[in-house]
Amino acid sequence: MLSWVDGRSAQVLSVRDRGLAYGDGLFETIRVSAGRPRLLARHMARLEEGVQRLALPVSLERVEDELLRFSTALGDGVAKLMLTRGEGARGYAPQADAQVRRLLLGSPAPAYPAKHGEEGVQLFPCATRLAEQPLLAGLKHLNRLEQVLARAEWDDPTFAEGLMRDVSGRIVEGVFSNLFLVRNGELVTAELSRCGVAGVMRAEVIERASELGLPVIVRDIDFAELAQVDEVFLCNSLYGIWPVRGFAGRAWPVGPLTRKLQGQLRELLDS
Repeated sequence: MLSWVDGRSAQVLSVRDRGLAYGDGLFETIRVSAGRPRLLARHMARLEEGVQRLALPVSLERVEDELLRFSTALGDGVAKLMLTRGEGARGYAPQADAQVRRLLLGSPAPAYPAKHGEEGVQLFPCATRLAEQPLLAGLKHLNRLEQVLARAEWDDPTFAEGLMRDVSGRIVEGVFSNLFLVRNGELVTAELSRCGVAGVMRAEVIERASELGLPVIVRDIDFAELAQVDEVFLCNSLYGIWPVRGFAGRAWPVGPLTRKLQGQLRELLDS
């Protein structure tokens, strides 16, 4: 596996690293095709917001330069970029002189079945709920224990993804995807100021839909609304868009708006 630490080939990290001890850091999972990181501007924009909110002293120009060089070396696959606050002593307070660690891991692209995008997927109803923490909401921080617990709830290959709600029961996202509903020609996606990850593909879907003149509404989504929608789909930066054909006894067709957006976004990952 191709791996770099601070811009150099390495597979070793200090046991005192705060990313390991506390999840003190951020990450991005980036599709790489023909040596090019896809949706680069959106990944870097989210990373910049995270760096500011966590007060991580790091040069994002340097991070981007290393990512571009790493992607060239990787060729095709997935680059996982991680920033940790670096080494520290015992205790939560960071050291004033801590140096942010820059990690890059390369792996093959996941072999998702083509039928997920063509025919749609089934969603598993996760019991694990997302806690509310506005200071971290939207970020892809290194503490993913909620997603780890949720993904451990099923091993039936019938389900390609799981649906996650917050502690109040509102629909938020998939375990590794964002969720959109289509109702009366409008797209609805969850408001993410309390919890959840603001996915880069979610941002791209919102922008493309607006360019096509499709109304997009970002708001809280009550669980009961699933009985009233016309289409449901998932999105993330590795696979694009998957239609959802079923969840907890409900069923939906692969609808025209889902297909239109799939066509709009396909070239971002494959070209």
